[in-house]
Amino acid sequence: MPEELVGEITDFFSRPVVAGIRLSRDVKAGDRLHVKGHTTDLEFLLESMQVMNQPVQEAKSGTDIGVKVPDRCRRGDKVYRVV
Repeated sequence: MPEELVGEITDFFSRPVVAGIRLSRDVKAGDRLHVKGHTTDLEFLLESMQVMNQPVQEAKSGTDIGVKVPDRCRRGDKVYRVV
């Protein structure tokens, strides 16, 4: 499936399993995301996200968002939208 780069992991917290992503493109709830890195390969449905600890349904390019992820990821991993 084709993918487009939408951001990069900037932070990871193991409890709860949450990642911070700096967006380079707009995203919205319901998008399927794919996180790829040296040892990372995760694909998940973006069910919800937060900006400044407030839930949002969509976020614009340049925004930092927090999302729940299914497993560990690392700073610098790239985030793609599956189209």
